Amino acid sequence: MLCTRLTNARFLTMDPDHPVAHDLGIWRGRIVGLDEAVTSLPAREVIDLQGATVLPGFIDAHVHLAWTGLKADTVSIAGRTRIEDVLAVVAQAADRAGPPGGWLSIAGYDQRALGRHLTAAELDTVSAGRKVFLLHDSGHGCVVNSAVLDLLPAGIPHENGFLAEGAMGAARALRLPYSQRELAEAIGRAARTALSEGVTACAEAGIGGALFGHSPVELGAYQLAREEGLLPLRVQLMVAADRLGPVAAHRDDGIPRALDLGLRTGFGDDRLSVGALKVYTDGGMMARTAALSRPYEGLDHAGQLQDEPGVLADTIVAGHLAGWQLAVHAIGDRAADLALNALERAQRLRPRPGVRHRIEHAGLIRPDQLPRFARLGVSAVVQPSFLRHFGDDYAAVMGAERAPWLYRGRAFLDHGIPLVGSSDRPVTDGSPLRAVQFMVERTSGSGQVIGPDEGVTVDEALRAYTVAGAFACHWEDTLGSLTPGKAADLVVLGDDPRRVDPSRIGDIEVVATYVDGGEAGSNRSLPDWT
Repeated sequence: MLCTRLTNARFLTMDPDHPVAHDLGIWRGRIVGLDEAVTSLPAREVIDLQGATVLPGFIDAHVHLAWTGLKADTVSIAGRTRIEDVLAVVAQAADRAGPPGGWLSIAGYDQRALGRHLTAAELDTVSAGRKVFLLHDSGHGCVVNSAVLDLLPAGIPHENGFLAEGAMGAARALRLPYSQRELAEAIGRAARTALSEGVTACAEAGIGGALFGHSPVELGAYQLAREEGLLPLRVQLMVAADRLGPVAAHRDDGIPRALDLGLRTGFGDDRLSVGALKVYTDGGMMARTAALSRPYEGLDHAGQLQDEPGVLADTIVAGHLAGWQLAVHAIGDRAADLALNALERAQRLRPRPGVRHRIEHAGLIRPDQLPRFARLGVSAVVQPSFLRHFGDDYAAVMGAERAPWLYRGRAFLDHGIPLVGSSDRPVTDGSPLRAVQFMVERTSGSGQVIGPDEGVTVDEALRAYTVAGAFACHWEDTLGSLTPGKAADLVVLGDDPRRVDPSRIGDIEVVATYVDGGEAGSNRSLPDWT
């Protein structure tokens, strides 16, 4: 007897051997069959989906759950376009904060909306004796007041209170880490939002590091969230590469640097596991710190690398030698050159054909770099929603020649490079359906089409959020398609993304989300379920 049979639906399985089905059977959290294989079998529960469209649960291959949950509970200046309005929000938050001398965090900072960066002197006028920290929406910079600048080690570079990349990390290091309880609750808030958008599995893009880490024991917060029922979806944790340390392992192991006890990619189970090693090579395009091979349009610089090129390359190689899958953050084309060179060197030293190294973002990739991606078997983990929300700005600072290379789609697929969809939430919108729409349309919020030749089909975009996401995370044996034997993770939609006009894909309702065959999230009830 089946536990559950889902019937009267259009199952888009993403499995070429059985692409469309109308019935699906579930037993102990697994898909046991489709259509005639299960239609006549008795079931404890039969759910009539009344013609809904069902897809494999979406996989978001690059998210920041803890940051998302914390940001949702932080005072925000998002949407403010005048300096005086921002300062008014900070002043109000400072008045409501605890005793003077403590920290005041503000979210939603983006200098582009204001026309320039805020300064430490301006924050001093409204900080009421508190240490003020405004985090840039990209996560790659912040503005602080003089009370913070006075505590920084000598030589930390800043521009009137704006700290980028490693300098921001130095400011964050002055603060006490969040408690595991705070983090677990934040993770839970973010996970529930992702689930409501049809996401059943995700990869947390960097824990424990100086740049994005929230605690030196951050992995424990995810364990706590799971133990207390706060983690309703599958999570794979990328570990920040700055957590690696020198080890005196046996020379035959060939491991120069490692995490304690040799922990590496693959540890854990199907609900919570350790994924790739996250290596940051450059910054972000919003903060103008993505490392380009030539300057931004209208600026006299080309961004920056996170460290000396040799140091970054050695970190990538050390991670490969220690047995990790690598997720290399490289937004600019200069950073991508560094990443590809280091990955090629690593594979030369110790070939690992099935490792599936990834380049996160791949925001600006030149035509000559595409064959190298393909040759090295590297996946491109992109964020299509960046084009929607930031596309006008990105196109302007890249110029006419480079704008078509932004967050590519078609070129990756045509070169045989796995195209993997993700959100980078909370940097921008996390909805996979809206991202699928943008992958097809390539249209910014103003209606500008950016790199129209890079558009993909709806089917290809859906694969980026299902099959390709599973492949990038080594989950293809259990996730990514509605195939017998795989986990019964699926999303019920109010319409078929392949049958509506592409402009409507992002508005399709996510009716319900199932994880391990159980309804983990529902936005409304389908009538007359029997």
